[in-house]
Amino acid sequence: MTGKMSTDQERRIIDDFAKEISARKEPGPKPENTVIEFRNDRQIPRTREIYLVPTKILRFRKDNGRIASDVMSYEKLNGILDEKLDATRDIVRNFLKEKDKDNNIKLKNSILHSGQTDPAIITCDGFLINGNRRKMIIEELFEDTKDKKYATMKVVVLPGRNDQGGPPTIIEIEQIENRCQLHSDGKAEYTNFDRAITIKRKISAGMSLEEQLKDDPSYISMNQKEFKKVLQIYQDQFLGPLECIDNYLEQLGRKGLYDNISEGRTDREGRWYSFIEYYNLIYKPLKNEKTRNNVFGIEEDEVGEIEDIAFKIIRYKNFKNIKTHEVIRKLPRILKDKEAKKEILKIKNVSHELEKHDYNEEVDDLKTIDNKWGNKNQTMLVGRVMESIRRVDHVKELENPLTLLTEALKKLNHENMKPESMDILKSDEAWKIAKEIQERAHELEKEFWEQRNMLKKLQNKK
Repeated sequence: MTGKMSTDQERRIIDDFAKEISARKEPGPKPENTVIEFRNDRQIPRTREIYLVPTKILRFRKDNGRIASDVMSYEKLNGILDEKLDATRDIVRNFLKEKDKDNNIKLKNSILHSGQTDPAIITCDGFLINGNRRKMIIEELFEDTKDKKYATMKVVVLPGRNDQGGPPTIIEIEQIENRCQLHSDGKAEYTNFDRAITIKRKISAGMSLEEQLKDDPSYISMNQKEFKKVLQIYQDQFLGPLECIDNYLEQLGRKGLYDNISEGRTDREGRWYSFIEYYNLIYKPLKNEKTRNNVFGIEEDEVGEIEDIAFKIIRYKNFKNIKTHEVIRKLPRILKDKEAKKEILKIKNVSHELEKHDYNEEVDDLKTIDNKWGNKNQTMLVGRVMESIRRVDHVKELENPLTLLTEALKKLNHENMKPESMDILKSDEAWKIAKEIQERAHELEKEFWEQRNMLKKLQNKK
């Protein structure tokens, strides 16, 4: 991510492109005007004219939240994409085409049936802030049918240098995209992973998470306490997991290669879901010293080992009869059990690296490398994970109410349970605990008594 930018930083306008848009735009069909998500247009309200512009002179915008992971991964490997070039247009088009095929088909059928119902929003030099997928689909329809109605798109053109209000700043463009997405009623939503990357990108551009969420009408009437809870949800479900992903990719020497995490909306087994579980169930609790020591019994110097093991489990992603995010979900229980923890810690001996003879660096992509790494370490990874799960599940089976009561009674009757042998300064604390035990025992006695009477009634009926 780049450093935080000034909120009023101007976007550079490409004059030649702007002149072409100005020269070739024509008044659109009725309705001739619309209100868009720009500045305070909705509050005034202010309408803006709809034009028809040749689709081929409109340009995809690479900073499109729907393809955020694809663009960032591509630029990490191949350098920055120049939106002015035809080659970039083709790359972005392919990202859009592959990202959400089901919704692309639905959109194509919708435009075939009813035409383009909503205008796109473009900068004065023709870059699409909203409407990238529509351009892709309309271009496909023109290629398929040669029908002139697919040669143009309905657009609202944002102001240029000499227009009232002046051109939008970088943060205003981010705001437009954010508002259009939040008001889209679920149409072609971003994947949650791409949404996380987009949220982080907007924060880097100077648009805080609070500002982004306040664009959502569903939060407008919330009080401060309720809104704070929503902010925490977004931290736990988007930004926190993304932070863990960044750590994971950096550990593998793949910083910024986000397409290694998820393969799109249909990738329900993608690593993204595992990182949500990891952040909330392991990463956050282990950051808290009290939870780390008292709940997990883990020393500070073990935290790095636990993270490394979790990352290896997430990387493997091919456990039999259990999904990876379910393995991560069981990991807290594994860490709390002494014997199960001993098993899972053996995974720390697995190296993230492959020997040079194990793969072809020039040919193999990251997915292939991960598969080869998984195949090489399958016995250790699957064996230790399944054995640790077997141990905690076995303990769970034994921990039924009857066995727990039996164990509690044994401890209360233990030979060391002698009040006179305890430090007298702790007697007040011991008395409080004994009282709590008495109260809980009384509650349980009543519940079991009711169950006992119910059983007798059933037996009498027979």
